[in-house]
Amino acid sequence: MTPDSIKADIAALERQAIEAAQQGRLQQAVDTWARIVSLQPNHVTGLTQLGQAAFNQRDFHAARVAFERVTRVDGQQPRQWINLARVCQQLQDDAAQETALFKALTLDPYDLLALLLRGQLYERQGKSSQASSSYGAAATVAPPLDRLSPDLQTAVTHAMGYVQQYQQSLAAFLDRVLEPHLQDCGPAGLDRFKLSLDMLVGRKQRFDPQPMRYYLPQLPVIEFFDRATMPWLDPVEAAWEAVRDEFLAVLRTDQGFTPYIDYSADQPVAQWAELNHSPRWNAFHLVKDGHPVPVNAARCPATMAVWADTPWPDQPGRTPVSLYSTLKPHTRIPGHVGASNCRLVMHLPLIVPPGCRFRVGNDVREWVPGKAWAFDDTIEHEAWNDSDQLRAVWIFDTWHPMLNAAERRMITALNSALHSFSGESTDQYDA
Repeated sequence: MTPDSIKADIAALERQAIEAAQQGRLQQAVDTWARIVSLQPNHVTGLTQLGQAAFNQRDFHAARVAFERVTRVDGQQPRQWINLARVCQQLQDDAAQETALFKALTLDPYDLLALLLRGQLYERQGKSSQASSSYGAAATVAPPLDRLSPDLQTAVTHAMGYVQQYQQSLAAFLDRVLEPHLQDCGPAGLDRFKLSLDMLVGRKQRFDPQPMRYYLPQLPVIEFFDRATMPWLDPVEAAWEAVRDEFLAVLRTDQGFTPYIDYSADQPVAQWAELNHSPRWNAFHLVKDGHPVPVNAARCPATMAVWADTPWPDQPGRTPVSLYSTLKPHTRIPGHVGASNCRLVMHLPLIVPPGCRFRVGNDVREWVPGKAWAFDDTIEHEAWNDSDQLRAVWIFDTWHPMLNAAERRMITALNSALHSFSGESTDQYDA
């Protein structure tokens, strides 16, 4: 037979084998693949099919011979090495399995099945650290469980559970070892270290600034700011009852409040679907998008006087902002981020029934009437009112205290230029 005739015969046999398999004539398909391999001993697809057939029949030695030949002839596809690793697993040849998985992951470090198999190998060998690393990588690259086959769902679920248990064991061990050191150091000055430890062992997650519009690099990532950086808050807190009384007067009229979330029909609402256009989270704007709201501001002279003495951020078309924020009973504000890390958001609690909480990053706190705080709203934050009463907070913004005068000036000029160039309307800003 000539090479061309052999090639034509093999092509015809390939079609026959595929057709037989599609029609459920599996033995005929295997016999056809065997004939192909007899004509072309290094036929990669034929060898793979024969290896799979032997594996399914639990003839693992024959399967290994076929899969090893595939890797010698080709070896450029991760699945070829995974097939060999699976049969070595059945033959309890750990060294060969590890080598095959190394080859597979060298070709594709993100291969889910190879990572799961490596995790299973290390788990079986009692190498808990290596197993957790492989399982963690598998959980990271895996698509959502509902997109996986039942077998992979089971394997990925096991991997995630294993990593969680390993992290818990590691956390308990580190807590025991570090406790004497913590006692010797005393309670002061270790909040950052304790948070780093919680992140290391998975008790808390890392939250980075994610500004929607403008990011100023090299500012420290701080969730709630130390009061010492804002001595001007003392007169704000001293006036809190006057601010509260003006808010209550406004609330009694129930005029001027608008939904805090107000997306138009052509905008994606994402996590705001439940609160869009809803009075469950309302705002009474005193200063919006850099401009006082005259009618509202006139009703609250004491609040406006207090606000005027704060270092409000000058970003034309964007800031400053000042508003009363109300959250109705049993309402949750979902996690979200703000526009720029060059300003902080201030809360002065006015009405806070029990059951109200606020989270910025990993730090969850309860408001205390008259006690203000400042936070970086470009770090994910959310709020809850689990009570049966209204919660009310005065919200305004301020320059980030670590900006110098020149930076503030340039940020003001930048926003003015952006606003001028785009001609955008100020109501696009989400304060």
